[in-house]
Amino acid sequence: MDAVILSRLQFAFTIGYHILWPTLTIGLACFITWLSALWWRTGQTVYRDLMRFWTRLFGMGFAMGVITGIVLSYQIGTNWGGYSRSVGYVLGPLFMYEVLTAFFLEAGFIGIMLFGEGRVSQGLHFFACFMVALGSLLSSVWIIAANSWMQTPAGAIADADGIFRVVDWWAVIFTPSFPYRVLHMVGASFLTVSIVVAGVSAFHLWQGRHPDAAPLGFSMAMWAALVMAPTQMVLGDFQGRNTRLFQPIKVAAMEGLWDTTRGAPMVLFAWPDMEPQTNRLEIAIPRLASLYLTHSWDGEIQGLKAVAQADQPYVPLVFFAFRIMVGVALILLAIAVTGAFLRWHGRLYDTPWFQKVAMAVTPLGFVAVLAGWTVTEAGRQPFVVYGHLRTADAVSPISAGAVTSSLLLFFVVYNVLLLAFVWFAARAVLKGPARTGMAEQSPKPGLDRAAPAVTGARPADPYIRPLPSPGE
Repeated sequence: MDAVILSRLQFAFTIGYHILWPTLTIGLACFITWLSALWWRTGQTVYRDLMRFWTRLFGMGFAMGVITGIVLSYQIGTNWGGYSRSVGYVLGPLFMYEVLTAFFLEAGFIGIMLFGEGRVSQGLHFFACFMVALGSLLSSVWIIAANSWMQTPAGAIADADGIFRVVDWWAVIFTPSFPYRVLHMVGASFLTVSIVVAGVSAFHLWQGRHPDAAPLGFSMAMWAALVMAPTQMVLGDFQGRNTRLFQPIKVAAMEGLWDTTRGAPMVLFAWPDMEPQTNRLEIAIPRLASLYLTHSWDGEIQGLKAVAQADQPYVPLVFFAFRIMVGVALILLAIAVTGAFLRWHGRLYDTPWFQKVAMAVTPLGFVAVLAGWTVTEAGRQPFVVYGHLRTADAVSPISAGAVTSSLLLFFVVYNVLLLAFVWFAARAVLKGPARTGMAEQSPKPGLDRAAPAVTGARPADPYIRPLPSPGE
């Protein structure tokens, strides 16, 4: 393999590893903020127990994200010199804005979020959690804005030397694909975290431990999944239709469609063969692809053969990654709907088989995110800036041996880091939320001071009815 392929593999590995942690921390930061608000409002320490527990896991994920994110910035300079030279005037400021508005906001308040509980007022702690959550969301906005410009470039013009000069910053940031992609990514984080919280809470329910915190966490997570799973599919539909307009060849690769077709079929399974430009072993449903991509039975979908083979992405990778993403989305939707059904019949907390299923699907959100990013990035090939800068022209003039050695080093170090995270996270999960009992502070104004103490009995639904009094 030459330096181009090796550099692509290295960056795919490192950014694929890195994206796991923002996916986790964006959703977790918002969840922790909500728990902090509920604790502050109600005085029920079960919310504080959950907040403390998930804050520990958030801190581990945040540290992993920072470490791996720094590596990416250096890698862009070492392996992708042509890319840096060509797009530096466009993307450099966007990365700087991400640091100034998002990372500094997170760094300024994360200390209070992680270590300030019990040392500062509840209101200040909630504010710190809110600022960290806001910073994580802003970070995703700037990073997706940069990547969206690479997917659907606008607001900048390349000069005679191939260097992009900005003519309209508004157009650079708010590219045609930006709003759909940022919402889809944030939605993916929320759905992933809801499944993670559900899986961990289901583990505690299955063990019969943490009778207050486990059902509460499970209930909150299943409500979130019930909202986010269908919402994420709708957002995905919006992004798919937008991609058809601005990156039709990527959509053709996703669908395994070689010829421009009206009433295009949805290919359930096939083996796309790049050499003869056809599908082998194809199983398809007539006209369905046109229906969900154009909302018309006879809508026209551009095929891969509309461009030269040299301008096509590697179709099998995009094709199968897209089906993994959609398959996982359907599984998570089924989990959310099943949870709602069990809740309706009063069996959400005492159905062992569903608890085992919830534990089993815990990592699937991350699988869907990695598959989605594979579709996004591999589907853009052979361009790093779609339609303008080829990947082969973006690589630094370095030897294949140098890239290979650094790739092997990253592989070893990152897997050691992953094992360390799994070890410490598993220990935290096995320990679970520490139960601290009733609130130590005086009840909030308006709370029922004569309410009975909380018992170990499991409430029928601890989140749909979070009444102000801890004992109600």
